[in-house]
Amino acid sequence: MTGEPLNLPQIYRRALALLEPEKYLAILLAVAGVVIAAIQLAEPILFGRVVDALGKGQDAYWLIALWAALGLFSILAGAVVATYADRLAHRQKLAQMADVFERAISLPQHYHTERGSGAVIRTILSGTSSLFWLWLGAMRDQLTALFGIILMIPTAISMDERMSMILFAVAALYTLMNVYVMGKTSAGQAAVESYETQLSGRVVDVIGNVSVVQSYARLQAEANALKALMQDLLNAQYPVLSWWGILAVLQRAAATLTMVTILVAGATLAARGELTVGQIVSFVAFATLLIGKLDQLSSFVVRVHQQAPMLRQLFALMDQSVASADPPDAKPLPPVRGDVRFDDVTFKYGDGPQGIYDVSFNVPAGATVALVGPTGAGKSTAIALLQRFRMPDKGRITIDGNIISAVTMQSLRQSIAVVFQDAGLFNRSIGENIRIGRPDATDADVERAARLAEAHGFISHKPGGYDFVIGERGASLSGGERQRISIARAILKDAPILILDEATSALDAETEAKIKRALDTLRTGRTTFVIAHRLSTVANADEILVLDHGRIVERGTFETLAEGDGLFARLVAEGGFTVPKTTGDRDKPAEPAAR
Repeated sequence: MTGEPLNLPQIYRRALALLEPEKYLAILLAVAGVVIAAIQLAEPILFGRVVDALGKGQDAYWLIALWAALGLFSILAGAVVATYADRLAHRQKLAQMADVFERAISLPQHYHTERGSGAVIRTILSGTSSLFWLWLGAMRDQLTALFGIILMIPTAISMDERMSMILFAVAALYTLMNVYVMGKTSAGQAAVESYETQLSGRVVDVIGNVSVVQSYARLQAEANALKALMQDLLNAQYPVLSWWGILAVLQRAAATLTMVTILVAGATLAARGELTVGQIVSFVAFATLLIGKLDQLSSFVVRVHQQAPMLRQLFALMDQSVASADPPDAKPLPPVRGDVRFDDVTFKYGDGPQGIYDVSFNVPAGATVALVGPTGAGKSTAIALLQRFRMPDKGRITIDGNIISAVTMQSLRQSIAVVFQDAGLFNRSIGENIRIGRPDATDADVERAARLAEAHGFISHKPGGYDFVIGERGASLSGGERQRISIARAILKDAPILILDEATSALDAETEAKIKRALDTLRTGRTTFVIAHRLSTVANADEILVLDHGRIVERGTFETLAEGDGLFARLVAEGGFTVPKTTGDRDKPAEPAAR
C-alpha cells in the first residue's frame, strides 16, 4: 500500500472487488435492485392515476389491480434479494476472515510484537464484520435506493419540471449536509477507532496476564486504567455523535420542509389548472420515496464513514508482505542431512544497533552448537534467521549447501523442530498438542514420543489421559509437564535439525534432570542448536559460540572457554557454574573455573 490513506470511494470499490469469487451473483442482485427500483417508482405514478380516475368517475379497478400486483411483486422480489444478499455477505465474510487469518499467522513475528495481539484480533474480527455490513447494505438496499433516485430524475421531469426541482433541491441538500458532517467528523472518527483498538489491546493484555494481575494486587489499578482509556474514547466519540445527531435533525427538518413545499406548490399549480390532484399525490409519493431512499443512502454512507478507519486497518493487514515468503522459483529442500552454515551474515533491527554482524560458522550434520552470551547479544536473532522469520541484510545461510532463502518455507520449517522456553501449548488435548508437528501420527506414535520425553507417566494420571484438555497455554499443567509435552512434540516431528531455546531455564533441578535425559534422546543424530543463559545446559555441546553485541567474540569447547579469561569465563564465574572434568564425565561437578 502507499502512504496515502484510502478515501471512501476507494474503500467502497476495494470492498466490492473482494466479491470477485461470486461476481455473477452480485451482478444479478444489482440487476434485481434496478428492477425493484423501477417497480417502486411505478407505484406513485399509478397511485396518482388512480386518484385522477376516481376524481373523474372513471373505472380505476384495473389500475388498482396493477398497483397491487406490482406492490406484491416488489415485496417478494425484495425478500428474495435480501435473502441471497445476506447469504452472499455471510459467505464472503467468513472467506475473507479465513484469508486474513492465514495472512496474519504468516506474517513475521515482529509484526505481531509491534502491533500486539489485541489490535490484530480486533482488525480481523471487526474489519470483516465491517465488510459484511458494507456488502449487505450495498446489495440489499443501497443499489435499489441509488437506482431509484437515478430513475426518478427523468420520470419526475417528464411529469412536471417545476415540481421536480423541489425534489432535486432536497437531494442536493442531503448530499451537502452529509459531506459537511463527514468533513467535521473524519479526524474524530479516526481517533475513536484508535482508542477502540487500544481498548481491545489492553483487555487482551490484562486477561492474558490475569495471574500476574491477581498476584500483584493490580485488580483495581488495571480496572482504573481501563476506565481512563474508556473515558478518552468517550471524549473522542461524543463530538462525533453530536454532529451525526445534528445531521439527523437537519434531515428531518428538510424532509418536513420538502413535503410542505410540494403541497403548497402543487396546490398553487392545481388552482391554475396546470397540475392535477393525482399528479400532486404522485409528487408527494415521490418525495416520500426520495426521502426514504436518501435516508437509506445517508445512513449507509455514515456507516461506511464510521467504519473507514477499521477497513483501512484491515486492508493494510491484507497488504502486508510476508517478508520471508517463497520466491517464485523456490523448490522444496531435498532430504536434509543437517549441515548448517552461516556465511558472513548481518542483520540489523531498523536504525538501532541490535542485530548480528558478520557472523560465520559451520555446524556439521549431527553436531551440537550452543549460542551463549548476554541478553541482547544476538542469539535469538541468529536462530530466527535460520527459520526465516527474518531475512539477512547481508550474507547467506545454507543447509547442506542449499541457500535457505531459495527453498520453500514449508520444506524448511518441516526440517526444523523447536523446543521453546515457553512450551507454546494450545488449549486443546495433550494428544493434539503433541501432534502439532505431525497431525497424521498414530496414537502409538504419540505415546512413544511421550515415553521418550518422560511424559507418559504423568499423562496417564490425568483425567482422560491423552484426551485431557490442558487449558489456555497449558495452565492445567506444571512447568515441567508443559516442557515435556513440548519435547514430545519435537520428538514426534522427527526433524533433522533441532533448536533448544532455553528449554530447561524455568525448571527445578530434579525436573531438569528428567528433561535432560529426554533432550539427550531427542538430540541423538540431529544437528542441534542450544540457546542458553544457564551455561550448565551447554556443557555437552561440540562447540560453543559466544556472542556479544551481535558478533561472535569466542568459540570453542566448554573446557577451553571456561579456562580462558574471556567473556565466557566471566559468565561462568558470575553464574557460579563449574567446569566438567572430562568429556566422558561432564555431568559431574568439578573445580570452579579458572580466571
